[in-house]
Amino acid sequence: MAAKSRAELIRRYFAAYQAGERDVVAAVLMHDFTFTSPYDDAIDTATYFERCWPKGPVFRSMAIERICEENDAAFVLYRCETLDGKTFRNTELHLFAGDKLRAVEVYFGAAYRDGAFVPLPQST
Repeated sequence: MAAKSRAELIRRYFAAYQAGERDVVAAVLMHDFTFTSPYDDAIDTATYFERCWPKGPVFRSMAIERICEENDAAFVLYRCETLDGKTFRNTELHLFAGDKLRAVEVYFGAAYRDGAFVPLPQST
């Protein structure tokens, strides 16, 4: 069986995330997977699921706008709309080992509610 493209793997990961299929996502993560965002510094799988995995539906929509692949890495730009009407765009760097996801680094974009910019809370 031919290896899946990084874009296919990312689309499957995003679809599972939106559908709340935690077991599908867990199956594609390396044993030493790390997740980094402006709020998290290379957290492990257990902490990722505890902090970042929604307890119920959160998004009205998640749309991948662009995926750029290079070797074992891919950037994905996506737009989300939450159930309460907030929209935002983020970029993520996905690092792979074979067909497994080794790491994700999230870079936050601007957020909007009803067309108005919503600033992120300032860190202290």
